Amino acid sequence: MRSVGVEEELLLVGAESGEPLSVAALVLDGAARDAACGTDHIFEKELKREQVEFATRPVTAMEELSQEITRWRSVAARHARAAGAAVAALATSPVRVIPSNSPGERYAWMAERYGMTAQEQLTCGCHVHVSVASDEEGVAVLDRIRPWLPVITAISGNSPFWQGEDTGYGSYRSRVWNRWPSAGPTEIFGSADRYHGQVAAMVDTGVLRDNGMIYFDARLGVNYPTVETRVADVCLHPETTVLVATLVRGLVETAARAWEAGEPPARIGVSLLRLASWRAARSGLDGPLIHPATMRETSARAAVDALFGHVRDALEDHGDAAAALRGIDELFERGSGAQVQRRLYRASGDLKAVVRACARITATP
Repeated sequence: MRSVGVEEELLLVGAESGEPLSVAALVLDGAARDAACGTDHIFEKELKREQVEFATRPVTAMEELSQEITRWRSVAARHARAAGAAVAALATSPVRVIPSNSPGERYAWMAERYGMTAQEQLTCGCHVHVSVASDEEGVAVLDRIRPWLPVITAISGNSPFWQGEDTGYGSYRSRVWNRWPSAGPTEIFGSADRYHGQVAAMVDTGVLRDNGMIYFDARLGVNYPTVETRVADVCLHPETTVLVATLVRGLVETAARAWEAGEPPARIGVSLLRLASWRAARSGLDGPLIHPATMRETSARAAVDALFGHVRDALEDHGDAAAALRGIDELFERGSGAQVQRRLYRASGDLKAVVRACARITATP
């Protein structure tokens, strides 16, 4: 069975003010001291000092993944409290913020090279890694999951607010993220050689520092034999993260089986995929979305059901189908992160109260 791992980026905020705080170094120092005492140190700094990232270990059972996410969110919350802050699984800050860059040569290079794109890039995503047997299989998967990824963006949408304003988007993070020159959907590669050749050519332009800055919607893992999807917002509820990971693993397995059976990828152009991605970011689960098979407008539920139907055989073989279907039903009943944030704002009229409530959800086991 394919292993799956998740990276989550979390916002560091004032427990009362709800404002992002540049305390990542303190949080990481606390995590490092834990590591010295025998606790796994899985936290890393990110571009901004107002965020921190953790990565789960690769697992095969979704119950284990759920435990990993809950555990590390709780540990992150503990270290944040020690630094006078809280963590919130929010993909953008609802309240106004002037973010600050983390120290280091790489981040200084990015700030100089990309200007305002780097300055404003306080966004928190969720990356899902699924194991593959080879680069050739991985690229075959990349070629075949392209039209389904916007639905993952819609499911995960958790960034309706930006600089104190309602953006009208379910996932505004994805729009900010796509300012990077290498971000977004890709063409069909056809082979691992063509994929690696394209990556090398992009780095050789000098626009990118290295292949770690290949920000495709989905790419081959830089350090591990995985396919890494990068389209999801960090999800407010860990149950949504598990659902996203379950569906992504189903997509990878379904695509690999299609490749082995000699089925070609859908010949959908990048221009259409960009429209589908924009539609998913704009609508979230409020709909409409672009149906991944027809590239025509449909309801959010119909698009999510189409994704489930597409991967159902793989989910059943993994023993995940019933839980995934239950997770989809619960998601539409509870609402996406964006929908929950807007409900909280309508009830309080205070974006800082929204952040505080989301921080409590994040830290609750």
